[in-house]
Amino acid sequence: MMGLFWCSVMAMAVAPAFAHPKQPPTPPTHHQDDASYPGSVSAFTIPAAFPTSVFSSYYVKPGPTNQPQPVLYDPVLNTTFPFNLTDPKHVPDSNDDPVIFPQPIANLSDATGEAIVSAAVSEILRIFESNNTGASNTCSKCVAALAVGQMVAKLAPTHFPTGMVSLCHSLKFSTYSSCELTYGPNGSGASWAQILANADVAGLDGQYICSYLHKGSCEYPTVQSVKAKFPKPKPKKPAEPRRSGKKVKVLHLSDLHLDPRYSVGSEANCTSYMCCRYSEPPANGTVPEISVSAPLFGYYKCDSPFYLALAALQSIGPLTGTSAKNPPAFSLYTGDLVAHDDENQASRAYVEATEVAIWDMFKAYIGGPIYTALGNHDTTPADYEAPHAIDGGNSTLGSQFSWNYAHVSSLWAHYNWLPSSVAHQASTHYAAYAISPPHYPNLKVITLNSDLYYQHNPFALLNSTNPDYSGMFSFLVSELQAAEDAGQRVWIVAHIPTGWDGGSAMPNSADYYYQIVERYSPHVIANIFFGHSHEDQATVYYRNNGTAQTRENALVTGWVGPSLTPLQNLNSGYRLYEVDTGSWEVMEAYTFYSDVGTFTNLSSSSSSASDGKGEEGEGPVFKLEYSTRATYGPAVNWPSDAPLNATFWHGVTEAMERNRTLVELFTQYQGKSSAKSKKCETEECAKAKICYMRSGSTALGKQCKSGYGSVQ
Repeated sequence: MMGLFWCSVMAMAVAPAFAHPKQPPTPPTHHQDDASYPGSVSAFTIPAAFPTSVFSSYYVKPGPTNQPQPVLYDPVLNTTFPFNLTDPKHVPDSNDDPVIFPQPIANLSDATGEAIVSAAVSEILRIFESNNTGASNTCSKCVAALAVGQMVAKLAPTHFPTGMVSLCHSLKFSTYSSCELTYGPNGSGASWAQILANADVAGLDGQYICSYLHKGSCEYPTVQSVKAKFPKPKPKKPAEPRRSGKKVKVLHLSDLHLDPRYSVGSEANCTSYMCCRYSEPPANGTVPEISVSAPLFGYYKCDSPFYLALAALQSIGPLTGTSAKNPPAFSLYTGDLVAHDDENQASRAYVEATEVAIWDMFKAYIGGPIYTALGNHDTTPADYEAPHAIDGGNSTLGSQFSWNYAHVSSLWAHYNWLPSSVAHQASTHYAAYAISPPHYPNLKVITLNSDLYYQHNPFALLNSTNPDYSGMFSFLVSELQAAEDAGQRVWIVAHIPTGWDGGSAMPNSADYYYQIVERYSPHVIANIFFGHSHEDQATVYYRNNGTAQTRENALVTGWVGPSLTPLQNLNSGYRLYEVDTGSWEVMEAYTFYSDVGTFTNLSSSSSSASDGKGEEGEGPVFKLEYSTRATYGPAVNWPSDAPLNATFWHGVTEAMERNRTLVELFTQYQGKSSAKSKKCETEECAKAKICYMRSGSTALGKQCKSGYGSVQ
């Protein structure tokens, strides 16, 4: 335990010189008579009126000054969620969710447990204050503290949060008011009791835990590579996938982060996290001045209100050329349904209600199946997912998040997106599954629960020397091998990217994943799709674990989908792919967006007239931002009939080395053309951006210059 508190207190390759071209590339211009966009129009103005028919009834109807509060019926749980769950004016500060502790190794009385905690807190403080503990540096002190914390977690787990809160107050490693919120029994205190009770605190787990709780206390561990095991060796001359010449459309949505508690007219430019939330008037009656009044359709420092979510969905048909009669072949959703609520404001019911609300909206506007990977916010507490093996097969700890897996998989079956057999697979395996879309048996879509390798999931720090502790990668290998044997192509869908700037995936897990990608690419894996960053990004995976980053060694692309939420300082966007049904290569990619900066100027007459009729005024405009082929193809001299594969994207990075303006353009699109996005105008930034694009693992990403990964 003391490590928790002490820690909380406490090659890149040289690129060629950049040249400034005389004629910098510019985004293509699209006109109504131009066939270079996939829909009937290249820009679509959303009707001002809220499409009320999406939900059958409302606690609060939508209007020009308020978000709707729909009555949400859950067909799986056979329950209707109450209004107070999402009432913007009465956000809860606690919940009744089960609090799960590890089984104690001794049957102690409460008095004895309290005494153990008191003694442990004193010992931890003594270690921190003494110069004669034998701890020569902050890391060794942190690890020593973890050993004391582990003793408490094993002997008196239900009292563990009390000790954490006490030390938080004493050592002041967090604000006084947040100690109880963060480490109390209704926060993450119980989860940390589980983690400490099962961690190898003297080994690699301890170093990760210390680094997690306070950066700098222990140096972040480097990769300890574990050789991946495969059922069969890679074929020496695998058959090359053949294109059919027939293309279908696939929609890619990500990171909606629906905020049902969004409050129109509240402070949208707040200094705390997150904005656009109702606040009680002060007792003295003085109403604070609002710098930016939260617009009806959303703002830069806020998650998506219902109005924005449905505006984006209404734009999909006209902009992509799809409809109920002519739906996409299928759609991808790469995670994060739930808003960025504080831990004490969320609950299982809140997550379940959000899942129902979003998938009801999706079903209303998107035809065909939607294949979803859970994101780190699609659970509670956010980021937390426990491996089944945490308690050696005991169902109490290993299945503590199964409530969510059972719920989402049953909803996917209810909407006919998954057959019952695949839904059952998802319910028992972290909501991950494999499926061939209807009419396309030559493709397999494999979804992963990437929280199990996410750096900010404390459960991922357990058994860190075994990157497949959860079994997620064994599942992936098994499905990939079956696909190889059957001659299928594969798309992998996950939330957390494994590379970029190295800030998301556990190093050993990312390294292990990279080995899997190399083994089954490019003859099996056609594409990989991520979300999470909220930004428009692309990463190339290479042979030999990325040690030789050349055009010849480029294997497969990781496409990172732009977010629908504007948070943080971004525009709202989504993407459409045109894909060959033989090779399942991406032949074209179109990205669409809406300028959130214009939302403050929209007419306040927007209201709840039925489905866009009977009310004057206009909603936001969604429009084509860019075509990937038209934007980058000329710089790469890319043939018009060649796929936008890893070779293409490596060529883009080579063009960026010659042309810094192309880097600036990529950066502009990274934030979906947000006026608030950080620019990339220095050589150091440009080199870093190229390095990120070539980094498919955490280790590779950390070799790049840090500080330029995000435009937020």
